[in-house]
Amino acid sequence: MAETREEWIKKRAYALWEEEGYPTGRDSIHWEQARQEREALDGSTAASDGKAAKPRAKRTVTGTKTTNGVVTPAPKRTASRKTAS
Repeated sequence: MAETREEWIKKRAYALWEEEGYPTGRDSIHWEQARQEREALDGSTAASDGKAAKPRAKRTVTGTKTTNGVVTPAPKRTASRKTAS
């Protein structure tokens, strides 16, 4: 049986609460975030005109590919700080 939209939001809001370490007083924030995530999911499954939405392009991994097909990640960028004179 498929879960309703409301059940999905309820479960996701609970998961967000757990992920944040069970904070007090953030229930409405978690609920709103879960609702927005559900709307994004609903919007991505079908376009507003009723036609199927185009599949999104896959993200590519940045790095260099070796001969055996293993991708080594590119080094992380760090912000440089200017020192005072």
